[in-house]
Amino acid sequence: MEPSSINCAEACVNGCVLGDKCPNRDYIPETENFISNTSLDQILEMAEEAVRKKRMQPPTWVLPDFPESFKD
Repeated sequence: MEPSSINCAEACVNGCVLGDKCPNRDYIPETENFISNTSLDQILEMAEEAVRKKRMQPPTWVLPDFPESFKD
């Protein structure tokens, strides 16, 4: 598999499918360091803060692109 042709967020849910070809391998040491040096309580606080910030944002409206025949 080519690293550029795969969506890691979907394909690697149960583990990396690219192995040594993974473009995200550079982040492994940083991630391991964060997990081992951050308490679960701190991680949960960070997640709660992210959810709180997301809820405080105004709603985002997504308007579909209508065909030209509907615009007249």
